Amino acid sequence: MATGYPQDSRGHAATERGVIRKSAAGRIRVALVYPNLYPVGMSNLGFQTVYRLINDIDHVVCERAFLPEQDGGKIRRVLTVESQTPIEDFDIIAFSISYENDVPGVLTILETARLPLAAAQRGATLPLVLAGGVFCFLNPEPLARFIDAFLLGEAEALISGFFQIFDPSAEKQESLLSLARQVPGLYVPAFYRPRYHEDGTLAEVNLLADVPASVRRLIVPDLSDLPTASTILTPDTTFDDTYLIEVSRGCPHGCRFCSAGYVYRPPRFRPFDLLDRQVDDGCALTDRIGLVGAAVSDLPGIRELCDKDRDREIRFSFSSLRADALDGPLIEALKKSRVKTATIAPDAGSERMRRVINKGITKDHVVAAAETLVAAGIPNLKVYFMIGLPTETQADVAAIVELVKQIKHRFLRTSRGKGHIGEITVSLSSFVPKPFTPFQWVSMDDVRTLKTKIKMVKTGLKKTANVRVHADVPRWAFLQGVIARGDRRVAGILSLAHENRGNWPQTFKASPINPHFFVHRERNPDELFPWDFIDHGLDKSYLLKEYRRALAGRTSAPCPADPATCSICGVCKERPEG
Repeated sequence: MATGYPQDSRGHAATERGVIRKSAAGRIRVALVYPNLYPVGMSNLGFQTVYRLINDIDHVVCERAFLPEQDGGKIRRVLTVESQTPIEDFDIIAFSISYENDVPGVLTILETARLPLAAAQRGATLPLVLAGGVFCFLNPEPLARFIDAFLLGEAEALISGFFQIFDPSAEKQESLLSLARQVPGLYVPAFYRPRYHEDGTLAEVNLLADVPASVRRLIVPDLSDLPTASTILTPDTTFDDTYLIEVSRGCPHGCRFCSAGYVYRPPRFRPFDLLDRQVDDGCALTDRIGLVGAAVSDLPGIRELCDKDRDREIRFSFSSLRADALDGPLIEALKKSRVKTATIAPDAGSERMRRVINKGITKDHVVAAAETLVAAGIPNLKVYFMIGLPTETQADVAAIVELVKQIKHRFLRTSRGKGHIGEITVSLSSFVPKPFTPFQWVSMDDVRTLKTKIKMVKTGLKKTANVRVHADVPRWAFLQGVIARGDRRVAGILSLAHENRGNWPQTFKASPINPHFFVHRERNPDELFPWDFIDHGLDKSYLLKEYRRALAGRTSAPCPADPATCSICGVCKERPEG
């Protein structure tokens, strides 16, 4: 698995700035593991934040580990970056999992650490295996067989409470029971047993101990006093020595395919003064500042933040900008940052499909944004679309081709005035229905259909100069769907794939569990989902209503994020704590 990065974690450590080093003597020792390669994990701001938060606790020390590179077909042993210690020597192995496609890496790491894969087979003397991250508070069930406990929610609301209760000297089962009872947001799968109907759907979940029937995911209501930024800077990441600052959590726009727009409700923005100080902190380390959030362009004061004179040239980058929010100050920030490629995400080609997904932007917004970006001297564009969205027709797929051609026409006209014609890259991703969204009931397109739609777009744009089309691999999207929408029985598929060294076609063919059951089946409105035990505060009836509005092509207003005036989705209703 060649990446161009050093293979040994000591090579990475030599380039890092900001590493936290604490003596392990007398402290609880945590190996924080990202189940992907070092450059991927260190590009994840959430992972860096958890690392800092754990180390902020005096009686705990946290070191980092990652999925090792392959060495001649054999995966290296998992050692921490800080001290080159095997992760099995720690009190806790804590996985930070953001994406479904990282899930198989968890099994690889456990085996490489010489630990039994199944939690039930790990004895009392072995480390406690935890997992957290957004994947876990969407649907942890496919990993339930392998994890002792999950922390569901935002790290700032969970970590301190966990380490106030956790006692590494206590017997493991007693410790887990105590944690499950006393730590809000903690889920121990061993205390819950699912029962299924004859048709394979989930019938109920039985409690095997005196623990909560539902687990409330925890969030921080107010981010005003909680700065979140890069802890460690290193060139060995996607962002190359960029100081990342989280400006917001959640998104008000309510795109119906996007889990972040629902599980992080209500959307919360950090105040200007806090972010201003963080930018100054970042400027002391680097000239590259990355603003991170699902709705960066909605941030109050973003224009002033980027336009402020800081006595040095700052190169800003943005994780997300909406096509309807590109005005003068934001464009000027992109120009100052010498950005060569800008990204816009129409997500769908036709106006009808954008109403179905509640995107909230029009063709005119998209085309005007392309023109504005090129006129500002940004020569290249990336344009993101999804295929396989609910109710999508061939006409909707053809509309992607037509919209790109309109973008190209405006792009070309403006580029000629600049004396340079750049490139448009069209990125196609396959839609995967996610838990806790209005589309959690829908069936996913099969692989053959997705390939046909991709071919339609590629063929339609084949002769269009300066346009390239990149598409994800539908069979990997299918795997993502199995893990995103599966229940505990998916653990058997994961185990078989692990035995087959990642040969998924062979795995799916040999599996006694039919993976298509989880992916290619429309769910009944009253079906019990494997993830329904997680309490996000969202009324399931609200999500179903939004699904039906989508099928009717009706849009919904953005989230007002005001608990005093809104109770539409249920999140802002007054509820007891814990």
